[in-house]
Amino acid sequence: MAERSFKYVIVGGGVSAGYAAREFAKQGVKPGELAIISKEAVAPYERPALSKAYLFPEGFARLPGFHVCVGSGGERLLPEWYKEQGIELILSTEIVKADLAGKALVSAAGETFKYQVLLIATGSTVIKLTDFKVQGADAKNIFYLRDIVDADSLLEAIKAKKNGKCVIVGGGYIGLELGAALKINDLDVTMVYPEPWCMPRLFTADIAAFYEGYYSNKGIQIVKGTVAVGFTAHDNGEVKEVHLKDGRVLEADIVVVGVGGRPLTALFKGQVEEEKGGIKTDAFFKTSVPDVYAVGDVATFPLKLFNEIRRVEHVDHARKSAEQAVKAIKAAEEGKTVEEYDYLPYFYSRSFDLSWQFYGDNVGDTVLFGDNSPTSAKPKFGTYWIKEGKVVGAFLEGGSPEENKAIAKIAKLQPQVETVEQLKAKGLDFAMKI
Repeated sequence: MAERSFKYVIVGGGVSAGYAAREFAKQGVKPGELAIISKEAVAPYERPALSKAYLFPEGFARLPGFHVCVGSGGERLLPEWYKEQGIELILSTEIVKADLAGKALVSAAGETFKYQVLLIATGSTVIKLTDFKVQGADAKNIFYLRDIVDADSLLEAIKAKKNGKCVIVGGGYIGLELGAALKINDLDVTMVYPEPWCMPRLFTADIAAFYEGYYSNKGIQIVKGTVAVGFTAHDNGEVKEVHLKDGRVLEADIVVVGVGGRPLTALFKGQVEEEKGGIKTDAFFKTSVPDVYAVGDVATFPLKLFNEIRRVEHVDHARKSAEQAVKAIKAAEEGKTVEEYDYLPYFYSRSFDLSWQFYGDNVGDTVLFGDNSPTSAKPKFGTYWIKEGKVVGAFLEGGSPEENKAIAKIAKLQPQVETVEQLKAKGLDFAMKI
């Protein structure tokens, strides 16, 4: 098979790849210097759309509408844009071997790609119930959502099973967003998760109570404290029932599983230093191997604000880490440096008419403020996290752009708090007046 050489290669074709490509173009990459090698058949796109507007029955999102970088208000990078920039998009190509010492990648078809600088942007893969040998988990109409092919398969099932029963396994991001999207499609939705409340890695019990109440009012059934341990299928192989650990059996025409992901680092095992499940990098996303950088979900990096090493799985970090790495790569070539990555953790979600944002860290004591009644016409409430007398995190549901900026600012500044009671009394005003 042919061997091809590039100055820069990005392996992975997700959000990070698109934002890295834009930054390379800004930095003056020359035609023919950069290649993106992706398993997917389409140019990089904003993955969050798949669990939201892509599944809506009307006003839905479709490519080319949500190619990067529209997610951050930038220019939409259509396949033609890459051509115009002289950036090679090598799609539908899976890399099966990486030789970091030899600066070479080998595809499933046997093609070799040589590089001078490698940017690892392989992202995560979904955890599947078949990985745990769950009985019947290979039945038809059990779905996972990671890429556009998954979303298209789910859409076909939604159309085929009009007014059918859907069981969502998992109470995190994917579970909550898909629960809303499937309910909007008039499916009978039940959510199942083992934790005492939804989104336990971020939400407090008070925050979760609002969303669970809101979802219940929309007609979504919630089953907590148990897990799916098996599935039965019809004669045609399509899923029929979900068996729960507590003995309950739920009818299902469609099952969607969202129980987390794993960073895709297997290609590089034993060749690069790892930490906390990801590839260890410095504040410029350089790995332990010269000329190899890692960004997005796969990178474990120094989080300056909290003075610790972390791995962050979120689209905001995928975008920003990619831009930082490319700036660092280009600066190093010119004998210059860039500022260290100084990231403020940021998470957000939208479902039904709801929209929340969170900034900072969710550790320490908490203060709930505002109207968190699930029956309110326009609920608006939030939570502050206080550690060692300082506000270190802030969450807001229903905030305006100005209010969301204000909670981001206090999460970054970490102001001192006199008393928890005062903070509770001031509520959102505390953030607005900083």
